[in-house]
Amino acid sequence: MVLPLTSKTSPEGHLTIGGCDTVSLAKKYGTPLFVIDEEHVRKQCRRYKKAFRDLDERCEIIYAGKAFLSVAFLKVIMEEGLSLDVMSGGELFVGMKAGFPAGKMYFHGNNKTPEELELALGVDLGRFVVDSKIELERLDRMAGAVGKKAHILIRLTPGIHATTHDYIKTGTEDTKFGFSIASGAALDITGKATEKANIELMGYHAHIGSQILSLDAYEETVEVLTDFIKQVEDELGCDVKELDVGGGLGIKYKSTDEPSGIEDFAGVIVGGIKRQAERHGIKMPKIMTEPGRSIVGSAGVTLYTIGTIKTVSESRTYVSVDGGMSDNLRPMLYGATYETLIANKADKGATKTVSVAGKHCESGDILVEDIKIPEPETGDILVTPATGAYGYVMANNYNRQPRPAVIMVKDGSARVILRRETYEDLLRLEEY
Repeated sequence: MVLPLTSKTSPEGHLTIGGCDTVSLAKKYGTPLFVIDEEHVRKQCRRYKKAFRDLDERCEIIYAGKAFLSVAFLKVIMEEGLSLDVMSGGELFVGMKAGFPAGKMYFHGNNKTPEELELALGVDLGRFVVDSKIELERLDRMAGAVGKKAHILIRLTPGIHATTHDYIKTGTEDTKFGFSIASGAALDITGKATEKANIELMGYHAHIGSQILSLDAYEETVEVLTDFIKQVEDELGCDVKELDVGGGLGIKYKSTDEPSGIEDFAGVIVGGIKRQAERHGIKMPKIMTEPGRSIVGSAGVTLYTIGTIKTVSESRTYVSVDGGMSDNLRPMLYGATYETLIANKADKGATKTVSVAGKHCESGDILVEDIKIPEPETGDILVTPATGAYGYVMANNYNRQPRPAVIMVKDGSARVILRRETYEDLLRLEEY
C-alpha cells in the first residue's frame, strides 16, 4: 500500500499518520478530509535539494504550486528553501499572502491576462515564462510603462512524446504550450525577445508532461534542449544563462507502479546537461526543475465515511462514500487508479472486492473500481492514499457539495490549513 512515510498501524488496528489516529481525525474534523504528512513533504524537499545540488550547487528547486497550494503549506515550502512556480494570478496571490519572496516566484501559463501581468510586475516577480508572441509584446509594453525590465524564460516545445496519459503530455508538437524547436518558432521568438528594450532573456523552459515513470524521455529532452542552446549561441550570439527542465516525475499510486527515483532523475538531468554542454563547448547553464506531485502527492490521503453498501450482482458491490468527483476528479478526468483501505480495519485482511462510488449524480462518479478491502460496514473510514496532489486543487462544488477541509499532521499534532466549506459558504457569491 502506498502511504505517507510516517504511516503506522496502532495497537487498536487503526491507521496513524504523523502520530495521529486517522479514525480520530475523521471524527474530530469530519469527512471527506484531506490529511497531509508534513514530515513527508519536508523530506521530499530535502531529497530534491540534496540530489540536485550535490551535482551542481547552482541548481534551483521550484515547487509547482498547481499540485497543491495554501498559505500555510507554502510556508513549509519556503522554510525548506524551495522557490515557487505559479500559473495564474490566483496562485501568485496565494504566494504573496504566504510571504513568498517575489524574486523566487516563476510565472507560467499560456494565456496570462493583462491584469495578471500587472500584478506580477508590481511585485517584481523573479521570472516570466513567456508562452506566446502576444505575451512577449504585451509584457514588453507593460514593463516599459512602469519603468521596469521583465526577466523571462521562453517556453520551448521539444517534440518529446513522454509515456503518460495524453491529457498530461505537454512536450509534443501538437500542444497549446510553448514554441516549437523543430518548426523554427523557438529561434524566431528568441531573436524577437533580444530586440525588446524592456525584456531580458535569461534562458529557456520546457515541460514534457506529468506522472512520468521512465527517465528515457528526459534523456531525449536534455539532448534536444542543449542542441537548441548551441544553435542559439551560434546563430544569434545569445548567452543562455538558465535552463528550466520542468517537472513531471511520477509517483506510486499503486504498489505495482515503478517510478524513477529523485536521485536518478537528478543524475539524468544534471549529468546529461553537463555532458551535452561539454560536447557542444557551451557554458553550463543554471539548472532548474519544478517538482509538484513528487513533493506532496504521496504525502496526502483522503478520508471518507462509508455510507450505503449495495450489491447489484454476483460480481459487483458498490461501497458509497461521502465525497467523490467533487474532491478527486482524476479518475473521471483521465482514468487515474488508486488503492484503498479501511482506516479502522488497517490490521484486517482484504477479502471483499468492491467498487468505491462517490455520492454525486453521475454514473461515472467512481473513485476506485474492483478493489479488495476488508469487509466494509456503514460508518467505516475509507482511505484513498496518494491524493496530496491534484485533489483539493481540483475540488469543486458539483451538486453543491462543500469542499473538504485539509489538515497537516506532524509529531502527534494536527492543524487545519484549509477549513471545510459550510452551506453558507456556498452562498457567499449569491445575489438575492
